[in-house]
Amino acid sequence: MPTEGSGRQPTTELDARYSSALNPRPGAADVTATPWDEARRQLEAAEIFWVSTVRPDGRLHVTPVIAAWHEGVLYFSTGPAEQKARNLAHDGHCALTTGRNSLTEGLDLVVEGTARQVADPAVLEEVITAFETKYGPHITSPEGTFHGTGDALRTGEDAVFAVGPDTAYGFGRDDGVYTHTRWTF
Repeated sequence: MPTEGSGRQPTTELDARYSSALNPRPGAADVTATPWDEARRQLEAAEIFWVSTVRPDGRLHVTPVIAAWHEGVLYFSTGPAEQKARNLAHDGHCALTTGRNSLTEGLDLVVEGTARQVADPAVLEEVITAFETKYGPHITSPEGTFHGTGDALRTGEDAVFAVGPDTAYGFGRDDGVYTHTRWTF
């Protein structure tokens, strides 16, 4: 199963066109690219992601999902008959985004890659553990929003998709200092 991202360190590049490097503000004289380790920590901690897929007729489809970063790959799930699953069956290219809703702080992240459905039972168990560890009672408690997810993934009631990043982007904001970082895998 996909472990495309496992152990791979991307090349990191600051895009000065969209960073404070070309439009200096106080405190922005030495703006640098966001390190991949920081972006990865943010991916691990983020609770909500937006997955963007393409319908067979070319129209976009964007919807929120929960996702877990595990061994260099982002995993999310959906029902096999849902629009995003149907879109991915036609074209696996997608993007997952997460971040903050603020003009002055935070790091927005975009991960682009090709989604592949996970079928290996051993990988499914690792992903279930990653979801349960990350989301805790939301998945493990009978009162949790996503209770039963583990069983739904084991039985195939829900499909799990793995997205190993090809390219990722980070849009950082720190009190008026802006960065635009690209990571290429």
